Amino acid sequence: MKQNVLLVAVNSRFNHTNLAVRSICRYVNNALSSDGLPSDRLSFIECTISEPLHDILRKITTAKPGVVIFSVYIWNCSIIYQIAAELRKLLPDCLIGAGGPEVSFQAENVLAEQRAFNFISRGEGEQTTLELVKAYDADPASFRERIQTHPLFDPPSLFPDLAALPFPYTDAELQEEADTRIFYYESSRGCPFSCSYCLSSLDKTVRFMPLERVFADLKRFMDAGVKLVKFVDRTFNLNEKRYIGIWEFIRDNWNGKTRFHFEIAAEFLSDEALAMLPSIPEGAVQFEIGIQSIHKETLKTVGRTADVDKLADRIRRIPKTIHCHVDLIAGLPHESLKEFEQSFDYAVSLAPDMLQLGFLKVLSGTQMEAYADTNGYKMMSVPPYEVLETPDMSWNDLLFLKDVEKLLDAYGNSGAFSYTFRWLLGTSAFTPWKLYSELARRAREQGALDSPHRTVFWFDFLHDFLSAALPASKSVWLELLRFDYIRREKVTDFPSWYVRRYDKDAHHAALLQHADMHSTRLAYAHSAYDVFSVNLETLAAEETPVLFLFGGTDGASVTSRTSVSSACKIIMLTL
Repeated sequence: MKQNVLLVAVNSRFNHTNLAVRSICRYVNNALSSDGLPSDRLSFIECTISEPLHDILRKITTAKPGVVIFSVYIWNCSIIYQIAAELRKLLPDCLIGAGGPEVSFQAENVLAEQRAFNFISRGEGEQTTLELVKAYDADPASFRERIQTHPLFDPPSLFPDLAALPFPYTDAELQEEADTRIFYYESSRGCPFSCSYCLSSLDKTVRFMPLERVFADLKRFMDAGVKLVKFVDRTFNLNEKRYIGIWEFIRDNWNGKTRFHFEIAAEFLSDEALAMLPSIPEGAVQFEIGIQSIHKETLKTVGRTADVDKLADRIRRIPKTIHCHVDLIAGLPHESLKEFEQSFDYAVSLAPDMLQLGFLKVLSGTQMEAYADTNGYKMMSVPPYEVLETPDMSWNDLLFLKDVEKLLDAYGNSGAFSYTFRWLLGTSAFTPWKLYSELARRAREQGALDSPHRTVFWFDFLHDFLSAALPASKSVWLELLRFDYIRREKVTDFPSWYVRRYDKDAHHAALLQHADMHSTRLAYAHSAYDVFSVNLETLAAEETPVLFLFGGTDGASVTSRTSVSSACKIIMLTL
């Protein structure tokens, strides 16, 4: 009995899915079946980087494979190299290979340094793996001899017809893991842009999945009630008719649950696209937009041609019903801490739902690798190859930005402080950079960044910071901070700075008017009431009672503690 070929994915989280191994596995087995060959020669397993090494090895060895091929990225290569080294001891006759972006562009070095590997599969894997499985299945001995002298496998050409790829997920996967997994989906390959730090810039041949096929696939996701689908297309909005058509299909067929994530270049959104976006139901789509920098010299050096004024206009015209996530990259050429401050203020001024502060990674095979080598960059010699120092940013500058990143996540990206921060950033006291950088300095001085903290800690920290920075405005920001604190989730413990103005009779009356009171105990358990001295919307000085219903409009229907940031109905009352 011939041994099978096993693809191994090691994901970063338990709820991720590896699209590559699924696409390759299902394409190869379908092709084998069409040729009248055994269609069970290729299979895959998934693990996570947090799993014990013994458990991963157990999964692999239990399959008794003749060939193992790992899917390798910068975030999992270290553990995969460990797994391969131990697997070599356990299965000395097994042929061990690797594919994926982390090994494709430095294959010779990987083979020289990681002696457990017998071969490397470079580039797109479907056709290469098909030929590999056929060769191994026809004559394992000859295949073994071949890789001893020719250990590199290259695709015969770029995969020409994406319609030939089977849908990567089974019905059972969709139905059983609809709420627990992120499902990745590919409707195009390649990228026409030349961002020097990105591996996608190496493949400029953009190929599209036919629209009718995309519609059918999206319908399968929605029919199964999948919670989140992320398109892996490097720049989704390349073809106006196509991308608008996909958004219209989602709009017209949405199931009220499935959210679709798209990475877009916002400056290329057409007026027609911007006009139709308000018709998409809230929660149906979300956008990720790479700003990276606003400085012309920086953008030119890294191969990006962005009109920052046009970009700002397009982002501001995206309706607030669509969640927007924007990215900045620290460590790019010609951008010092001062220049980065300008990019940061620009990004925050666009009021995104999330701002991700990333750090340049110098990936093997990219143009940035050559640029960094000749321009005095210092970067980690192990994955993720992140910059340690640039000609424009010192090690200490980058460390400081790491602190800013933590405060940005704690305050700006958490959603827990949105009312307080909206007011703070609307005052003359702070620019976005000044606010976050001063918070970061204070947090570092107090040792608050050396260990993780619960959200309650950051409320106390912000209260102390603002008491010193804005004592004259305390009546406004303190009320907003109280409001943010109580709307987060149902709480029973209040910090010393939170002075409650609670009235049980008023709470009861509000519940009678606005909540289902078939269970008084549950209605109280999943609601809150307090009075504020300012109107939380207009900020006018007026007494404003507020009822908070956790878990939706029916405060009594919720049976578990619910995060208010996503499930709190706020009802402004009158005295």
